[in-house]
Amino acid sequence: MQTMRGIKLMALAGMLSAAMMLSGCGKKGNAAATPPGGPPEVAVLTIKPERVVLTTELPGRTSPHLIAEVRPQVGGIIKQRLFTEGGEVKAGQVLYQIDPASYEATLASAKAAQAKAEATLGAARLKAERYRDLVKVKAVSEQDNDDAQASLQQAEADLAATQAAVKTAGINLGYTRISAPISGRIGRSSVTEGALVTANQTAALAVIQQLNPIYVDVAQSNAEMLELRRRLASGQIKEDGDRSRVKLLLEDGSPYPQTGVLKFSEVTVDQSTGSITLRAVFPNPKQLLLPGMFVRAVLEEGVKDNAILAPQRAVTRNTKGEAMVMLAGADDQVEPRIIQVSRTVGENWLVASGLKVGDRVIMEGIQRARPGVKVKVVPFTAKPSGEAKH
Repeated sequence: MQTMRGIKLMALAGMLSAAMMLSGCGKKGNAAATPPGGPPEVAVLTIKPERVVLTTELPGRTSPHLIAEVRPQVGGIIKQRLFTEGGEVKAGQVLYQIDPASYEATLASAKAAQAKAEATLGAARLKAERYRDLVKVKAVSEQDNDDAQASLQQAEADLAATQAAVKTAGINLGYTRISAPISGRIGRSSVTEGALVTANQTAALAVIQQLNPIYVDVAQSNAEMLELRRRLASGQIKEDGDRSRVKLLLEDGSPYPQTGVLKFSEVTVDQSTGSITLRAVFPNPKQLLLPGMFVRAVLEEGVKDNAILAPQRAVTRNTKGEAMVMLAGADDQVEPRIIQVSRTVGENWLVASGLKVGDRVIMEGIQRARPGVKVKVVPFTAKPSGEAKH
């Protein structure tokens, strides 16, 4: 009897153990489908169509609006330098004074020669007038009268020559005062007082540059320009009302506060680079922009209505390098989606294909969810820029 009772007890214990094992297996299988505590929570952004102004960012260099190299037009010794290097000068302001002594003497000599020619002309004119009357009464010969008239004409020519000499001497004397041809900012002087300069020499004495306004020259590839024209013609983007506006980014990435205007584009393509040069003009009242600076110009191309944008933070790359996002499907299950992106617009990607209006892109919580897993969906709320990220 005791033996039979022991056998029954052992059988009952085995059944209880088996039941507990089956119960444990059932719980483990349910945990794979639904994690403990319910489905993971994800924040989603619902895709909506947006109106986007498309821009192109192009590298460029600044160049002065006007530039003039100051050179002497007469030779001599520099007596004075009358400007501050690096300062502002006005058009007509005297920059250098060449020793004028020899030019003053030349002008005085020319004026004396003019006075002598005027006196000679007066005597020749009186003689010619007398001979003109005397020849009529046969008091002088025709030859003498002709000689008197010729002397008058020669005296008139001599006076004209001396007058020209006086004018030339005066001009050369004026050239001893070397003036600024334009207003602007002048650089360093290449000569000092006491230096000998010559007329029209190769080396400039100084360079003046007008910096307000200032030019920005940028290069756009011919292929990009053709693509822009194709999209405008096909209606993929609409032409903006004012495509001439240009914004500027400085070399450190900061925006330039003034807005420029696109003036013109070259009519030929650079054969070595395949690009076209575009020129914009920017106000530069504080002279923040200096010639030769590297900048990036942001040109407005056009407007795209009903554009689909995907936040860059939500876009990843798969092993093939394809752009992809994670979506919360209609049944709240995680779904990977391959998309095609064309360019960045601020902090977003402009999506060419793969997303449509109403799709819910997972922005946060994707680490706790995997493709095919059911999730709890909440709307995504952007955090203020000053809030610390965890």
